[in-house]
Amino acid sequence: MKINNNIPALITNRQLLRNENSLAKTMERLSSGLKINHASDDPSGMAISGKMKAQIDGLDRSSRNANDGISVIQTADGALNEVTSMIQRMRELAIQAANGITEQGDKEAIQSEIDSLKTEIDRIATSTEFNTKTLLDGSINTRIYADHISRQQSSQTVASGQYNLTIDTAATRANMASTKNWEEFGPITAAQAGTIEINGAAAQIKEGMTSQEIYEAIRDAAEIGEAIISEYGNAGEHVAVFESTAYGTDAELTITFSNDDLATLFGFPTSFTATGNNAVITLDKTSDFSNQATYRVEGNKVTITDAGGFEISFLAEAGYKGDVNMNVTDVGPMDLQIGANEGQYMTVRIPATDTEHMYIDDVNVTTVNGAKRALDKLSDALDYINKARADLGAYQNRLESSVANLDETSENMTSAMSRISDADMAREMTEYTKYNVLSQSSTSALSQANELPQLALQLLQ
Repeated sequence: MKINNNIPALITNRQLLRNENSLAKTMERLSSGLKINHASDDPSGMAISGKMKAQIDGLDRSSRNANDGISVIQTADGALNEVTSMIQRMRELAIQAANGITEQGDKEAIQSEIDSLKTEIDRIATSTEFNTKTLLDGSINTRIYADHISRQQSSQTVASGQYNLTIDTAATRANMASTKNWEEFGPITAAQAGTIEINGAAAQIKEGMTSQEIYEAIRDAAEIGEAIISEYGNAGEHVAVFESTAYGTDAELTITFSNDDLATLFGFPTSFTATGNNAVITLDKTSDFSNQATYRVEGNKVTITDAGGFEISFLAEAGYKGDVNMNVTDVGPMDLQIGANEGQYMTVRIPATDTEHMYIDDVNVTTVNGAKRALDKLSDALDYINKARADLGAYQNRLESSVANLDETSENMTSAMSRISDADMAREMTEYTKYNVLSQSSTSALSQANELPQLALQLLQ
């Protein structure tokens, strides 16, 4: 028996400390609900669960991103639904104007409503926003940068790159120039009095009218007949020049004089018809156009198509001949981050839906053929809007699928992380009970061990 070093007490104390440490760790797991509270608890498990936690947080945020994207698309689609209704109303008005019983005054009243609807369509295109981001003005679409063209549009499958072409011949209007000066046109004699019909719109030329009065009468008729009357020719001569308002082979100019004396006064035949010419272009197949690319031209509107739904359209600058170098960029489309990692995004493109890009900005039912032409343009505009809305619907369906997938992946990954990092409360409670009992037992044993030196002292009595 020894009193200098109480070995049984030291052994018991060591066991007591070990039990207390185990008991503290068990209590920490019970209070936190986590099996891994420190890196020392499970180094590899800590590393794995940390990466899983970052992935889960990213998936949850991506799910909210996708839902925000759905809200953006629903906002745009709601606005386009109203645009659809307005275009349908404009088409209905065009049909009314095309009826033969509709007088010119009626057509002007109809045109007033059409102009108001066009203004509202443009307002919607420029003011529809989500979180201050404008949706329908073309800013969320592929940007095409080029000189001498306007109203650029591209389909979803057009990749960024350099697309070059040459306008060999500019589109022209139908035109006819008089050989007489305006000063020679008045005053009108009785023999010269009559009518001048410009694409079916009549100008009454009465006896005694001066050159200025003649010009005003012809100008008003030309406006209804979809033509332009000018006082000056190409060389600056003070002569009468008639031109169609439209470009291309569909632009027709027919002028008829009611009598030979009136035609002779203007230096024209009694009746004549002129047509314009479409632009002639050449695609540069050494640029990013494929060898399968083709084009069609309507006046100065050019549409280039290729396999796989590729389409680029634009309006060429009037009178321009020369190279057009189109730089198609990936600037503009909206990328929605719908994954937890870099590069996991979805690109959304929404075309411009203003009247210019739909080519209905010049719809005018007050002219001779304006109502019939408006029907074609408005039908094309409806197709344009329907295509844009169909793309939006496809985006929304994809995003809804993404949300479902992200939520399910997050749930499965959370379950996997739980198996690594979460504490098994039943097991930990069992461990707690064990170490609690052992701690009490060790405390009691230490008390007994501390009494052993007292027994040794009894030998000295």
